[in-house]
Amino acid sequence: MAVPKKKTSKARRDKRRTHDVAKMPAISICSHCGEPTRPHHVCEKCGYYDGKLVKAKKE
Repeated sequence: MAVPKKKTSKARRDKRRTHDVAKMPAISICSHCGEPTRPHHVCEKCGYYDGKLVKAKKE
């Protein structure tokens, strides 16, 4: 069974975990209604993408 010879220090352990951070999601502004949306996705509020109506809004 593999057993480490020396204890992994806190600094070394934490250096390995530097990339395990939750990143802020990318947000763009809808050009039609001004609501924040995900980039390259249809706006959930108005249904527009790239200035064109893609999805009809449910009333």
